[in-house]
Amino acid sequence: MRERLSSYIREKIIISDEEVEQVLSLFKVMQVKKNKILISPGETCQRLYFIYKGCLRIFFLTAGGTEATRHFAFENQFATALVSFITNETSKEFVQAIEDTILYYISQKDFYHLLQIIPQWEKLYRHYLEYAYVTNTNRLMSFITLDATARYRQLLAQNPSIVMRLPNKMVASYLNISQETLSRLKSKA
Repeated sequence: MRERLSSYIREKIIISDEEVEQVLSLFKVMQVKKNKILISPGETCQRLYFIYKGCLRIFFLTAGGTEATRHFAFENQFATALVSFITNETSKEFVQAIEDTILYYISQKDFYHLLQIIPQWEKLYRHYLEYAYVTNTNRLMSFITLDATARYRQLLAQNPSIVMRLPNKMVASYLNISQETLSRLKSKA
C-alpha cells in the first residue's frame, strides 16, 4: 500500500529514497466506514488525508441547513478541510467518507515538520495548494457563468467518476442544483 503514496510523491517531486522513507514514516493508515465524519464544523483540522481507496467529500451547511458539497476526492488525491488545516482555526466544513475508505494521513504538526527538513516537500505542498485554488476558482466561475445543463456536461467531461460512483443527492449538491433537475439532465444524456 505504501507504494502508491510513494509513487504519488515521486511523480510530483524529486526526492531521495531516504527522504521518501522519512515522509512515509510519518503517515499512518486508517480505514473508515461509509458515511463516517472525519471533521465536523467547530473542530480544528489536524490531518491531511491521502486516499488509497474510496472517496472523501468536503461539504458545509447553508444558512437554510442544506448540504453544499465543495469537493470530492478519490483515489490518489489528498484532501482535508484546507482552510482549517492552514489557519489552525475551527473548520466550517465537514470531511466525510462517502464509501468504505482506506486513507493515509499525516498530522498537521508532522506535515509542517517535513516542510522544515525536506526542501522538496514544499514543492509538493505548492502543487496541492495550486490544484485546490484552480479547482475552487473553476467551480466558482461555473456557478456564475454556466447554467445547470452546462455544469452537468462539464462535470461529465472532467470528472465522470462523481456522476457514476456517487448518489444523486450528493452530485446535485456538488452542482448546486435540485435532485429533480439532475434526474432530468441524466435522462437527456
